[in-house]
Amino acid sequence: MQIAIIEDDSKIREELEKLLKRNKYEVILIENFENVCGELKDCNPDLILLDINLPFQNGFEICKQIKLDKNIPVIFVTSRDTTKDELMSIEVGGIDFITKPYDIMILLEKIKRAINLSNPKNYKEISKNGYILDLHLSLLKKGDMEVELTRNEFRILYYFFMNDKRVITKEELLDKLWNDKYYLDENILMVNITRLRKKAKEIGIDDLIKNVRGKGFIL
Repeated sequence: MQIAIIEDDSKIREELEKLLKRNKYEVILIENFENVCGELKDCNPDLILLDINLPFQNGFEICKQIKLDKNIPVIFVTSRDTTKDELMSIEVGGIDFITKPYDIMILLEKIKRAINLSNPKNYKEISKNGYILDLHLSLLKKGDMEVELTRNEFRILYYFFMNDKRVITKEELLDKLWNDKYYLDENILMVNITRLRKKAKEIGIDDLIKNVRGKGFIL
């Protein structure tokens, strides 16, 4: 698997390169920031790690141009951490967003997930308890009914699907799913779980994410 790094800070670029190579990825370094898309035309990476603050053009503009030519998954890796920046990253076609300084394990997991989701040979759905989570379209399905999930609702439910039959605490959810300051809030977590349950009931799922008294939640 080839990963292109588009990062103008040489120290961060070198650290990312070493990290990826240690984890058996091939690395393409883009260092001509006057013509990033031109440089990418000569290669065909499986994933792009893209900074926002770049000389000549910002990462959002570069991502839009990339998407016009190639359907390559893009993860924004940036020091910008506002919700506006994260929303913009989604609007221009980014598959994920992680802020610096990033947790290495979270970054590697996001890379693995992005590559898996963009590969049509890999699974598109997970089935549990008689209902289905569509990984490509962020849908929860039961029979011929479906409901669309927000990004955060999808992240929560995906984590439960990956930890089926195990009790999960609030603390674990906050630690595993929210890796920037804005989301480190128990109230936001509970609001999203409540919305998930409400959406599930709309399609006939009455017991999605059950409470385990004094311990946490279970799917």
